[in-house]
Amino acid sequence: MTITQLEYVVAVATYHSFVAAAEKCFVTQPTLSMQIQKLEDEMGVRLFDRTKHPIAVTEVGDLIVAQARVVLAEAGRIGEIIQDHQNLLSGSFRIAAIPTVAPFLLPRLLEDFTAAHPEIQLKASELETAHAIRALHNGEIDAAILSTPLEENNLKEYPLFYEPLVAYFAEGEPALKKRLVAPEDVELDRIWLLSEGNCMRNQVLDLCSDQVQKQQSSRPYQYESSNVDTLRKMVDRAGGLTVLPELSTHDFPEDLMERIRYFEEPQPVREISIVTADHFVRASMLQSLMDAVLNLIPEPMRVQKKNRKVLRIQSARL
Repeated sequence: MTITQLEYVVAVATYHSFVAAAEKCFVTQPTLSMQIQKLEDEMGVRLFDRTKHPIAVTEVGDLIVAQARVVLAEAGRIGEIIQDHQNLLSGSFRIAAIPTVAPFLLPRLLEDFTAAHPEIQLKASELETAHAIRALHNGEIDAAILSTPLEENNLKEYPLFYEPLVAYFAEGEPALKKRLVAPEDVELDRIWLLSEGNCMRNQVLDLCSDQVQKQQSSRPYQYESSNVDTLRKMVDRAGGLTVLPELSTHDFPEDLMERIRYFEEPQPVREISIVTADHFVRASMLQSLMDAVLNLIPEPMRVQKKNRKVLRIQSARL
């Protein structure tokens, strides 16, 4: 049994395809298949049901794949511990962010961080919370920028900033006559919402009501999107209102800012954190990334530095 064979097994389990797994592992499909077959013969069990499409993992295969992920994660930590001990920032780093954060943070983060650390290849993607959590558990990404708390086992959360939620109204709405608005000003039959799977949708519903679907039933049509800018455009064309994260408004021209209203106290905010697997050891890399993110965030939003220090993981915990 070799580390390479375990990598192949995990790849097939992840992509449910020998061809896709081979591409991700940068080997030919016959080579990957041969190595997995060799491992199966050595163990005397079948890891995959090749008669199904897509490829299915067998019952015993599920257990072995789970253990293989642990073995690969622990093996990868050896080099990471050495790099972190020597304060070396190099190699690649895979990060994801939720759709309500990614467009307003990742483009600038990629540019600034890679300019400051050209020896690091930052690989960024946009994932909804559930997909990001799964990717963290599977070792497909190193960290994710998510709305927290998650209350997920085996994950660590490092709060970065608290982002206010603001209301955006169509022109001529009565609420625009007020300096601050209250949840009562959010008309449930006229609000445009994020689609299912977006954590901010639940935060908006918590702010307003869980009866929103019933309230909206009289609409001639309903539209939900995972893109907050799309919701803003729906308000512009069809009227009503939506609730936006404050960072999404920072590039608004003056005429759009006039249609933004902050909420009265207690102001609704969401906590944004960097999340990693609990066995993550690249503390220096993570601290540098956190600092780069916070450089893009207005000072009043930031979590106090003493409360966001990344603690170096001691080798005794291996």
